[in-house]
Amino acid sequence: MIEPFLLRALAAGIGLAIIAAPLGAILVWNRMAYFGETVAQASLVGVALGLLLNIDVTISVVITTLAVAALLIVLGRQKLVPLDAILGLTHHGTLALGVIATALIAGPSVDLMGYLFGDVFAVTTSDLWLIYGGGAVVLAVMAWLWQPLLRVAVHEELASAEGVPSRRVRAAFIVVLALTIAIAMKIVGVLLAIAFLIVPIVAARPFAATPEGLVVTAAAVGASSVALGLTLSSNADAPGGPSIVLCMALIAGLSLAISSRR
Repeated sequence: MIEPFLLRALAAGIGLAIIAAPLGAILVWNRMAYFGETVAQASLVGVALGLLLNIDVTISVVITTLAVAALLIVLGRQKLVPLDAILGLTHHGTLALGVIATALIAGPSVDLMGYLFGDVFAVTTSDLWLIYGGGAVVLAVMAWLWQPLLRVAVHEELASAEGVPSRRVRAAFIVVLALTIAIAMKIVGVLLAIAFLIVPIVAARPFAATPEGLVVTAAAVGASSVALGLTLSSNADAPGGPSIVLCMALIAGLSLAISSRR
């Protein structure tokens, strides 16, 4: 008989894999993987802010990631320093600030490893409601923005000339991305959240002929990795989140190896 906490972990991971697939596709097509990782790392500052103000950590993470994303968009418009350098500065700076601030605010008893790598086995029924409720909102918004996002990814200037409000579309996508990162942080933590968005897309890319096919295949890869990772974790007494991401990486490596031989 499967333990209830394992069933909750499986349901949470599969839900996150489905939510992350369309966002990951847009991140990869727009070459925004490093942008997404920087925003994810900044969520640890949101954790510290939530602990300081004694408010729900999910709310503070969403607010912080949105603020950092807006800052990166503004800084990306300047011409003095390349965007990747700005991302590198923000990436490491916010991670260091978040770790230090969380430790100072919460004291030595704070579970930094839990925030950094998550604890998929600690998912509760209320967490599942958050994942699937928030996920339904994310998927509904992505379905509404899907065609404009594809057109912006293919050629932003042409899309703008054809009447697509590219800035508003990107802003809406960033809001959805921030919400997804806040959801993912509970399961796989700050450091591994972006892996759920990127790695399944890498694994699915050689076998998908259409954008929609890529999303479906990536969701299947993510869900399969969750099942395999939880099995590995249970049998080897390994951490749940890293085990899931390791399985994702192995599937992605196998996928690239098969496609290169083809």
